[in-house]
Amino acid sequence: MSAAVLLTLPLALPFLGAVVAFFAGRFAGPGAGRWASVLTCAAMVVASGLLMAAVWRDGVLAVQMGGWIAPFGITLVADVLAAVMVVITAVSGLAVAVYACADIDRARERLGWHALYLVLLAGVTGAFLTGDLFNLYVWFEVMLIASFCLLVIGGDREQLDGGLRYVFLNLVATVMFLVAVGLLYGLTGTLNMADLHGALKTVEAPALVTTIAILFVGAFGIKAAVFPLFFWLPASYHTPPVAVSAIFAALLTKVGVYALIRLFTLVFTQDVDYTHGLLLVIAGLTMVTGVLGAAAQTQMRKILSFHIISQIGYMVMGLALFTPLALLGAVFYLVHHIIVKANLFLVSGVAKRLTGSFELERIGGLYRAKPWLAVLFLVPALSLAGIPPLSGFWAKLVLVQASLEVESWAIAATALVVGLLTIFSMSKIWLEAFWKPHPDGDAAVVSLTRSETVLLVAPVVVLAAITVVIGLVPQPFLDLAARSAAELLSPEAYVRTVLGGVP
Repeated sequence: MSAAVLLTLPLALPFLGAVVAFFAGRFAGPGAGRWASVLTCAAMVVASGLLMAAVWRDGVLAVQMGGWIAPFGITLVADVLAAVMVVITAVSGLAVAVYACADIDRARERLGWHALYLVLLAGVTGAFLTGDLFNLYVWFEVMLIASFCLLVIGGDREQLDGGLRYVFLNLVATVMFLVAVGLLYGLTGTLNMADLHGALKTVEAPALVTTIAILFVGAFGIKAAVFPLFFWLPASYHTPPVAVSAIFAALLTKVGVYALIRLFTLVFTQDVDYTHGLLLVIAGLTMVTGVLGAAAQTQMRKILSFHIISQIGYMVMGLALFTPLALLGAVFYLVHHIIVKANLFLVSGVAKRLTGSFELERIGGLYRAKPWLAVLFLVPALSLAGIPPLSGFWAKLVLVQASLEVESWAIAATALVVGLLTIFSMSKIWLEAFWKPHPDGDAAVVSLTRSETVLLVAPVVVLAAITVVIGLVPQPFLDLAARSAAELLSPEAYVRTVLGGVP
C-alpha cells in the first residue's frame, strides 16, 4: 500500500463516514447513524494500524498533495509520534462511539451528532498528520467548529454557558496562532515545519524568533489548557453528554500538547534555555493548580476535568526537560493518559446512570450494588495516580527519573507531590460514590438494561484492559516512545523525507 493511501485513508474515512452518518440518520433513522459512526471508527482503527506498521517498518512517511513539491504544497507526514497519536485517536474514538449509542438521545442524533463526532475525529487526525503550520490552523478550526457544535447541541442552558466560554478562549488562541503564523511567514517565507527547521537557523533576529515562539506557547497553551490559560476547560467539560466529555478529555488538549512537542523539537530550538525553561515553569504550575482544583470539587466530572489540567503538566514537563528520557516519558504519558482519562469519564457516566447524579453527596452505594463497576473505576483511577503496576506508574517514573538526571529537583518533587494529591481526590470519589451508602437507600441504585450494559460497559472494560496491559507489559510501549523521542531530538529523517518529496 502506497504512502499516499496510508496517509490519506485515516483522514478520508471520518469525512466519508460523517456524510453517511448524517444522511443515514436523517433518512433511515437514528440506528443507521449509530452504525455508520461505529463502523467508521472501526475502519479508522484498521487504517491507523496499517499506517503505524508502515512507519515502524519503513520510517517517516510523507506525501505532497496535488503534486506540489514541498515546501510549497500541502504535506501530510507521519513519524512514530504522529502515527501513534493517530492510532490512539482511532481506538479512543471507537470506544466512545460505542458508548454514545446508549448515551446520546434521539433529539441530538436527529441534529447530526454522529456526523459532527466523525468530523471532530477527522480534525484531530488531520492535526496529527499535517506537515505545515497553515494547515495545522485549518485542522484546529475544523476541531473548534465540530467541538463547539457537540458542546452545545441540545441547547441546554448549562451547555450554552460552557460552550460560550469554550469558544471565546479558543478564538483568542486562534488569533494568537494566526499572528504568530503571519510573523513567522514574514520572517522566513515558509510555513512548512520541515523547511522551518533549517530556515530559522539563518535568521539573524533571535529575539524576534523567541517572541514568535512565545506567541505559539500562548496559542497552543490555551488549546492544551496549561497554567494560567485553563479556565475554559473545567467550565465546559462537565456540561455536555458523557460521550462528548470523554472524547474531549481524551483528545482535544492532547492536540495542543502535540503541537507544542512538534514545534519545540523541530522548529523552535534556538533558545532552549529560555523557551524550554519557561515551559518547565508552566508545567509545574499546571500540575499544582490542576490537582488543587480537583481536590476542591464535589462533582465527579469537575474533579476529572481539573485532573486533565494537572496531567497535562506532566506531558509539558517531559518536553521542557528536553532530554531523550524526558521526551520518552512525554510520549508514553500521552498514550497512557488518553486511554485513562476517556475511561474515567465513561465510568462517571455509568455511575450517574446507576445513582442518578454526578454530585458526590447525592450518590453512593456502588461498591455494594455494583462491585464490577468499582473494579473498573479503580483501574484507571489508580493508574492516573501512578500506582504500580499500572500504566501511570511507568509514565510518572520515567519523567521523575528524567528530572533527576538533569538535577531538576523542584519539578521532580512537584511531580511526586501532585501524584499524592491525585490519590486524595480519586479516593474522595471512591469513598463518596462507591463506599458510603446511597443517601436514599440501596434501592436508589438502579440496574442497567442488557443493551445498556453492553454499550456502556464494554468500552470501559476494553480501555481498562489496555491500561492493565500497558502497565504489566510496558516494554513494547516504552520502545515505541523511545524511538519517537529519538526522532524528535534528531529530526533529520523527518526533514529529509518531507523536503525530498518521497512519494
